[in-house]
Amino acid sequence: MIKLTNTLGGEKQAFIPINADQIGIYVCGVTVYDLCHLGHGRTFVAFDTIVRYLRHSGYNVKFVRNITDIDDKIIYRASQTGEAWQQLVARMTAEMHRDFAALNILPPDVEPKPTEHIPEIISLIERLIARGHAYLTEEQDVMFSTASAKDYGRLSGQNIENLMAGARIAVNQQKQSPLDFVLWKAAKPGEPSWDSPWGAGRPGWHIECSAMNSHHLGTHFDIHGGGADLIFPHHENEIAQSTSAHDGPYVNYWLHTGMVTVDQEKMSKSLNNFLTLRDMLQRYNGEVLRLFYLSGHYRKPLNFTPDNVDSARAALARLYSVCCFASDVESRDHAAWEERFRLAMDDDFNTPRALAVMFDLARVANQKLKEEPDEAAALATTLKHLGQVLGLLYQEPERYLQSNPRWDEAKMQYITAQVQAREDARQNHEWQRADEIRAWLEAQGIELEDQNGRTSWKVK
Repeated sequence: MIKLTNTLGGEKQAFIPINADQIGIYVCGVTVYDLCHLGHGRTFVAFDTIVRYLRHSGYNVKFVRNITDIDDKIIYRASQTGEAWQQLVARMTAEMHRDFAALNILPPDVEPKPTEHIPEIISLIERLIARGHAYLTEEQDVMFSTASAKDYGRLSGQNIENLMAGARIAVNQQKQSPLDFVLWKAAKPGEPSWDSPWGAGRPGWHIECSAMNSHHLGTHFDIHGGGADLIFPHHENEIAQSTSAHDGPYVNYWLHTGMVTVDQEKMSKSLNNFLTLRDMLQRYNGEVLRLFYLSGHYRKPLNFTPDNVDSARAALARLYSVCCFASDVESRDHAAWEERFRLAMDDDFNTPRALAVMFDLARVANQKLKEEPDEAAALATTLKHLGQVLGLLYQEPERYLQSNPRWDEAKMQYITAQVQAREDARQNHEWQRADEIRAWLEAQGIELEDQNGRTSWKVK
């Protein structure tokens, strides 16, 4: 049975779906005003892996991951770049999809945007007003009354009295409480807006997720996730407005990913350690970054250093080296390895333990390669099978081992041609030329192996 740690209460719980026919999962997506950063990669690789594993376990999953396509940051960035906000959103969405594809993150089943759900957002706000949980200010903003919400602060463990005591005086003096938050922002001159019963305006950040997930998954669904930075106030506010608008429970399990640090420091532009996925993907194969993300438990902080990612690169090369001799035969011990892997993943999606199983499997396959080559090949097939559950080992092994993200196709073809030129020189007993080419290849970071009359190569 799958067990997961529920942020709501902080305890590990057995996963019991609301409906055995379909699991509903909603994950808060990216606000598309800039390129994605390392933290985005960590969160969305984690939830991609969780969805993959649930499907591997036999569950039918409906996975919804939104895009925030209207926001103060989007409006401000569009004014900086001199483009229409819609153009900025389209451009950054395409860049996000490009980065996620490089990390082998599968598209969600539904990718909603708030600008496509304005009627649902307005309807939800009207319901909150009618139930006495929201109010209209003189400036025609609609605010949520946190005092009216039951158990506000329960998800994050916040003490409301302490929050109130520590809250700064609200900029908007029309708030009934400093903790109240906006559901509908009245339009400002020159900003995008939509018609509503309260005048032209646009939705607040928190309300969009409640409206979209209830529209696509119903008012009560299984799993809601996101980065740990969203626990408060975003997810706390989601719970408040959703449970105030609808009778009954909202989400059964809340899952949150740990933050990514850089050399043990919080990633920040002011510290000059802010790393985009695009920067990293120009230096590393996307699968290397995926393995790096999975090397830590999704709930724990993950520290980025070049050495840590280089370790992931070397580890992935070891796995692919074993995959090179995979066959279509199933290992006699396949079920035992699958069971060890399953026990690791059933324990709160423990990818570090699951990876340890895979590395044990790779070690055994290598040990059997000389004396039991058929069983070694079968074990390698099992390794590929388990890796692909995690979104790993999906590339052709030799091609992966020969890849370098810094090389374009022309450089790759030239390297391949030089390997062949060395092989031709050896066949013609031109040993000096063969040695010269080998020395040049090694200077390019190429590792050659001559075995059984054939030369194979890979990137060091």
